Amino acid sequence: MTLIDSNVVIDILARDPTWFEWSFEALNKQAAQRALFVDEVVYSEIAVHSANEIALDQSLRDIDLQFQAIPKSALFLAGKVFGRYRSAGGTRTSNLPDFFIGAHAQIVGLPILTRDVRRYRTYFPDVALITPDV
Repeated sequence: MTLIDSNVVIDILARDPTWFEWSFEALNKQAAQRALFVDEVVYSEIAVHSANEIALDQSLRDIDLQFQAIPKSALFLAGKVFGRYRSAGGTRTSNLPDFFIGAHAQIVGLPILTRDVRRYRTYFPDVALITPDV
């Protein structure tokens, strides 16, 4: 299984002129090897690009993405990592979506398909990332 980051899904749903091709090909390559899923955080981030919940669910089915809830242990880890971020001078006052996604991938032991690697590599260095070669 592979956890798909919201930026990849948005690239596909919005047909992003810069990233659609990479995201579509990367998603298809992963789908040929394993199941693909999104979690609550990704679902909520991509909802802005859909008219309603039914349409969003259909869009996810169309690109063969399943839903998997974030385990409680990953939620705890996300909070601890956010504390490290704040201690290191991070300015955000609420937990960041990348921390939930990264913690989910780490606890479950899954790679993340993403274009946004900075926080994942910093705070979840053991999580495998599938990224563009840029």
